[in-house]
Amino acid sequence: MIEDDQGLRLRGLCRYIGTATNNRAEYLALIEGLKAAQEWKPDRLEVFLDSKLVVEQVAGRYRIKNKDLMPLLRTAQELLAMFPETRLTHVERAKNKGADALANKAIDEYKVRS
Repeated sequence: MIEDDQGLRLRGLCRYIGTATNNRAEYLALIEGLKAAQEWKPDRLEVFLDSKLVVEQVAGRYRIKNKDLMPLLRTAQELLAMFPETRLTHVERAKNKGADALANKAIDEYKVRS
């Protein structure tokens, strides 16, 4: 979910990714969100994730034990470097209801098509 600094939703993105860990899903969402945010060329970007592990891995404070996540980490870091100023913040899932609703929407739409 992409919002401006006033909280106005600019875009809500969702897609079904199949069976995946929460961390993989969080990395994929981060990457897709960063790609979409490039459209607005913001001078400052605040990213809120409900995976503390992903926030800490991207910041370099936690190491990655699951080697399958390494390419996703590299992609996320490359995309983050394209923005002049970025900040990643961990938020509780209860405070990330918009993004959670989009994830559920992707799953529900997949179930309807299947």
